[in-house]
Amino acid sequence: MAEAHGSKDQQHPLYNRDRPLIDILLAQEATDYNLAELARLRIRYQGFPGARDIQKGLDQVLQHWGLSEAELFAKTRQLHDVGGIYKSRGKKEEQDWN
Repeated sequence: MAEAHGSKDQQHPLYNRDRPLIDILLAQEATDYNLAELARLRIRYQGFPGARDIQKGLDQVLQHWGLSEAELFAKTRQLHDVGGIYKSRGKKEEQDWN
């Protein structure tokens, strides 16, 4: 018969790119850019059936910075309303916010 739905973790296609970012965020301060990166990754992995270490790492970054997820999203909404967080990178990162 078929496996129970959701019993097998999946490998996220961006795992290898995102995993090192968690360690960088843990080692750095909560700058505007780092807050935006953390929020972007939270959204990317929210509800994803796998990448448990990344999800745990994102929780650790929030805890390390003394923020709840609601506070993080409130701060980053304000940053994006002002604009310019990703402007200097020369490309749009909009796809992760849809």
